Amino acid sequence: MNLTHLDENGAARMVDVGEKAVSARMARAQAEIVMQPETLRLICAGRIEKGDVFSCARIAGIMAAKRTFELIPMCHPIPIDGVTVEFEVLDPTRVRVTATLRCTWKTGIEMEALTAASVAALTIYDMCKAVDRSMEIEAVRLNEKNGGRSGHFVNKCDKNME
Repeated sequence: MNLTHLDENGAARMVDVGEKAVSARMARAQAEIVMQPETLRLICAGRIEKGDVFSCARIAGIMAAKRTFELIPMCHPIPIDGVTVEFEVLDPTRVRVTATLRCTWKTGIEMEALTAASVAALTIYDMCKAVDRSMEIEAVRLNEKNGGRSGHFVNKCDKNME
């Protein structure tokens, strides 16, 4: 396996994408946050003192996607065409955050999708930590990506894709 962010001497480098073709790209990533049932009831009832948890987390995820290149050292700034951040209550203790991003560019948008999902989940934690410090963020993963030389990828762990 060739690691593209290392040169022939093993030194870190940013991949040169100057000669790559521009193509339509999409990436979808997720994070899940587990909490006490009462915490989720408070979120859904709009009773968390800091405000509307899902609206704030959605905005945080979008903002994070746009700043990924400032957070992850070898990421290129990407002209993002669209970002959606969605929340699904899976059971009385678990919420799935799904971030879907699209761009037309020379390199993929997977890191932006992963960052958006992660930061949205972290924002839920931040807004609810006063009532539940035991929350856990897990199952952070790329669910699907399309475009570019490597083509279409669907994560076999994604039960929604079956």
